[in-house]
Amino acid sequence: MKLKTFLPLSLLLFMIPVTLTAQDQINLNTPWKFIQGDNPDYAKSGYDDSGWQTIHVDKIWESQGYDPYDGYAWFRVHIVIPSSLKNNAFLKDSLLIYLGKINNFDHAFLNGKLFGINGVNASPDLASDTNFIYAPINFWDKKRNYTLAVNDPRISWDQDNVIAVRVYDQGGQGGMYTGDQMIRMTKFTDYLMVENNKTPYTFNGTSISKVITVKNTSSSYRIDGKFTIEAVNKLTGSRTWEFVEKLSLSAGEMRDFPVNLKREDQSQLVSSTFELAAGPDVLRLSDETPYITTPAISPQPKINYPTITAARPGKPFLFTIPASGNRPMTFEALNLPPGLSLDPKTGIITGKVDQPGKYIVTLKAKNNKGQASTDLTISIGDRICLTPPMGWNSWNCWGLTVDEQKVLGSARTYRDKGLINHGWTYVNIDDGWEIPKDREPKRDPSGNILTNEKFPDMKRLGDSVHALGLKYGIYSSPGPLTCGGYTASYQHEIQDARSFALWGIDYLKYDWCSYDGIAKDTSLAERKKPYFVMRDALASVDRDIVYSLCQYGMSKVWEWGDEVGGNLWRTTEDITDTWESLKEIGFSQVENAKYGKPGNWNDPDMLIVGWVGWGPNLHPTRLTPDEQYTHISLWCLLSAPLLIGCDLERLDEFTLNLLTNDEVIAINQDPLGKQATPVIKVGDIQVWIKELSDGSKAVGIFNLGANTVSHSLIMEKAGLKTGLPVRDLWRQKSLGKSGNMMDFKIPSHGVLLLKIG
Repeated sequence: MKLKTFLPLSLLLFMIPVTLTAQDQINLNTPWKFIQGDNPDYAKSGYDDSGWQTIHVDKIWESQGYDPYDGYAWFRVHIVIPSSLKNNAFLKDSLLIYLGKINNFDHAFLNGKLFGINGVNASPDLASDTNFIYAPINFWDKKRNYTLAVNDPRISWDQDNVIAVRVYDQGGQGGMYTGDQMIRMTKFTDYLMVENNKTPYTFNGTSISKVITVKNTSSSYRIDGKFTIEAVNKLTGSRTWEFVEKLSLSAGEMRDFPVNLKREDQSQLVSSTFELAAGPDVLRLSDETPYITTPAISPQPKINYPTITAARPGKPFLFTIPASGNRPMTFEALNLPPGLSLDPKTGIITGKVDQPGKYIVTLKAKNNKGQASTDLTISIGDRICLTPPMGWNSWNCWGLTVDEQKVLGSARTYRDKGLINHGWTYVNIDDGWEIPKDREPKRDPSGNILTNEKFPDMKRLGDSVHALGLKYGIYSSPGPLTCGGYTASYQHEIQDARSFALWGIDYLKYDWCSYDGIAKDTSLAERKKPYFVMRDALASVDRDIVYSLCQYGMSKVWEWGDEVGGNLWRTTEDITDTWESLKEIGFSQVENAKYGKPGNWNDPDMLIVGWVGWGPNLHPTRLTPDEQYTHISLWCLLSAPLLIGCDLERLDEFTLNLLTNDEVIAINQDPLGKQATPVIKVGDIQVWIKELSDGSKAVGIFNLGANTVSHSLIMEKAGLKTGLPVRDLWRQKSLGKSGNMMDFKIPSHGVLLLKIG
């Protein structure tokens, strides 16, 4: 099936005009009709949908009484499209129907005729073929913009029109869910593409730079107007740079505009504005410049967190001393328990310890600049994962396109860029390594799971990861299929656990997905059941495997995750690289706080910094630098697992600096394992406090608002003592002693992360 685009539009998020009057558009965020199942007659305009249920398109269907449900469903709405919409428009050629985001795939019909598939226009002569084209699972985060010519026979002007949307959800959340759906005429700004986030800023000594691209995507219109780029300091509001030029872009023309700014110690807001000469439209978008707060890593040796690690008696042990500083470096480990040995050149400790107990080992690291030492507690007993896992997971960057070389490349980057020296340990393969659902055989004659051609030898890959001093993770599901439609572990749990142990797996992410089709109901017993089964399977193998429950917080998993053997459990749906997603997920981690402790961690999902995209096409994170500082700070305060989700081989200077601040990481890896809670909420300001093992407190002061604000932290109100040392952890800078009140200025969506005591 070939799809045709009727108009060559690039309708991205930032290209929807920021101001629209009621006369400009028709709001589609109204109650729709809804039915589960699939029937091609549901697309027909004359179909009687009076018996269907009512549903809203501003939330997933699971939150509207359809939990669990995966598979096909239909949405329908009746709407009159008045001819005044086109008569009053400046451009009168095309109608835009915007359906928001849909989880996962869609066919859109107008009056019984197909007009869009998965965000791509379907031309009038396209047959109503309802077989979905293959698309990556990350279509759930793609906006559905469709355009039709005003003379398109599918439109009934000034009459009743029926929009019918056929949705297929292959796991997890489902439905139309953003609430911003609407109909309007296209505008010049729809043909104007301004790319300001295609590449990140580059640091060049005392300056930073990037290129902003402006393109006229129309095949027939010339676009004239004034293009302005302005930069202002986010804290002071002072202008730091400005560029203005009158532009005349012919159809298809593209122009690049270099931006060169002085490097500052705060972010600069860079606004791009295109004021059109014809018509009232104005296109505005902005981004923010990165700024590095953490001082350069010292060449002198320094042993970093974690300061405690664990294994079960008689199980393979692996720990790499996380030491920063100049290489080459040599290592010592005094008082190692019997059964363990150290490689003095790599700092990798391996072996097995049979006798339970807590062993205090003195670690030493030496290079040409000096020597460092610290104590490491090795706990041999029933509990593992005594600090939140730190590592990398393939999903947020590569999605289902992950392969062996991408995994190996990530593992080598740990070493080459020094992440391993700061405690980053796990290299985890997510979905996409198994045999897909439409291929056979999925298992060998003995029932052992097979891998696809992208992963020819899992044990060889594991050996390569372990040789670097890193740990090795994998993914499966308790149902028959994974979220991506690959072979999962249902009824083969013990065989899969044995395969994982043979391959050297150290971490299993176990994702609910297709188990919805197995569970009898949504009772707590049914929610627990598959995790008990894999818990027992993992306990039967001769290897410690960290057990990560991924079932999106259903039935308050934090209350029973430990009971079913979990070391960590997802508390939310998937995160995306947007402020809205980060804010909703991160700042909701309150009810579960008391359940987080060593060996049991609340998991608000993976990190969304660096180059992400859910495969195969990546982009720099849409989070601003201040939002990224907030992201890492909050996850560290929450004692959340830290799993990098970006392409490690494209780590830029800002992102690498963000991930290697040892004083910030120490908050996450503190052995007390206490999760922060909010103690102050005033307007857009939230203050979160975390108790630390040395008696001090980590304090995050967050600004959730859109503007820079000042905040006075009253120590007594926050439950903090006066007269204690205060340290800015991101800048690794002392701020003196705490007084009765401390005044701070915090940028929009930004944070101040302190240690007091």
